[in-house]
Amino acid sequence: MKLAVVLFNLGGPDSPEAVQPFLENLFSDRAILPLPTWARRPLARIISRRRAPTAKAIYDHIGGRSPLLEETIAQAQALERELVNRQISAKVFVAMRAWHPMSDQTAREVAAYAPEMCALLPLYPQFSTTTSASSLQAWRQAAARAGLCVEQKRVCCYPWDDGFATALAEQVRASLSRRKAAQSYRVLFSAHGLPQRVVARGDPYQWQVERTVDAVLKRIGDTDLDWRISYQSRVGPLKWLQPSTDAEIRLAGSEGKGVVIVPVAFVSEHSETLVELDIEYAGIAREAGVPDYIRAPTVGTSGPFIRGLADLALRAATAREPITCGTGRICPERFAFCGMNEARS
Repeated sequence: MKLAVVLFNLGGPDSPEAVQPFLENLFSDRAILPLPTWARRPLARIISRRRAPTAKAIYDHIGGRSPLLEETIAQAQALERELVNRQISAKVFVAMRAWHPMSDQTAREVAAYAPEMCALLPLYPQFSTTTSASSLQAWRQAAARAGLCVEQKRVCCYPWDDGFATALAEQVRASLSRRKAAQSYRVLFSAHGLPQRVVARGDPYQWQVERTVDAVLKRIGDTDLDWRISYQSRVGPLKWLQPSTDAEIRLAGSEGKGVVIVPVAFVSEHSETLVELDIEYAGIAREAGVPDYIRAPTVGTSGPFIRGLADLALRAATAREPITCGTGRICPERFAFCGMNEARS
């Protein structure tokens, strides 16, 4: 079987000049701004112009650009090596949602490769309408334009996949080993936030984040661990998922606790980890009197994670239905926007 695997990710600006068009692409996404096209696109231009100076200042901390493409390419290369080592004829491609290489370019490259089967694999372990579903919709449209008629199978989500959870648990253990003696700590599993109304409508993201943390804690096996789930990256006036990571850092400081912060929904380093967690939240920790602040790395190209991705891609390629880290649909029925529902739409 000649297999193409497409990794979905958000993307990030590759230069200071790319920041505003990146933001415009981001806010032109109906999953982000649920408005008719005639209203959404002009509003996206306005929002991107207003936010570009702040965003540029953020990227200035990391060389004026996002490292996400290089991080994702490294994961694609590691996954391709893993598949080839398993005697699979495979090539792994990257499709970004808001910056290059976007789905149209990647779909043409996949079509030129002429695979017998295509596996679609989001680098979002937890499904959300704002991430995985949006990437899938963009891909379907691009694949049709590229004339890509090969059968396409899909990984829906993998919040407690063994490879992902094991890799994340290893990062947590390594970070816990850096704790100072006689100092108490709180572990904050920090996930990218969502507006509360998105979750209230039936998006399973929060529930899946909680299941990821359950899986990691099971592998760590420390029943005395002081831990909480929190949400970062809130923007705008809407009510977002709570508690916020910055508020939890301040609370830990008021209690004299050190903080071990674990990015639980990001699998690669980018502005939300390298700037928001490492610079902005580290500054909040100092101001709040947190005695020690430790940040766990993302899973990146760690062996368990890449092997887990390979398992998922191969399972998807031979399955009749989209797959998850469980058997069929894993989300409770109350989640109307479960990715398995979307996959059949």
